[in-house]
Amino acid sequence: MGSIYVVRHAIAEERDGERWPDDASRPLTADGEERFKRAARGLRTIVPAVGVVLSSPYVRAWRTAEILCEEAGWPPPKRAELLEAWRSPSDGLDLLKENAAYSSIALVGHEPYLSRFVSLLLTGDDSKVRTDLKKGGVVHVEDGVLRWYATPKVLRL
Repeated sequence: MGSIYVVRHAIAEERDGERWPDDASRPLTADGEERFKRAARGLRTIVPAVGVVLSSPYVRAWRTAEILCEEAGWPPPKRAELLEAWRSPSDGLDLLKENAAYSSIALVGHEPYLSRFVSLLLTGDDSKVRTDLKKGGVVHVEDGVLRWYATPKVLRL
């Protein structure tokens, strides 16, 4: 399976049906974007490269993935509908199979999908491991082993 980096999107605007009738259009806040830029630069020191970045097409996740490209030097994101917020975590396994040629994969998406996906990777069950994945946080799983979890605050240091 190799290295998998699970990245929750950065801080987004609050839900507002009048401003964003389609929640997929809800963007990052200006502060969330700036904070994640600093976090991505910190992440670059820990993980200087990945093989591919797959992102939910939702605006907030996509922009987070673009920031990883701009600030961490990771590849430009590829659209992955299987990372949309409403999907089942098992859909993420299909993404891993489709991208098995890469030795490292970054997935950018949403909660609770990502925490459930991490549980699935670690135990084969999406509800056995509970994770509090902060917005802009990153979990590294390698060959079914949790290697580390970094909050955005740690990454900014």
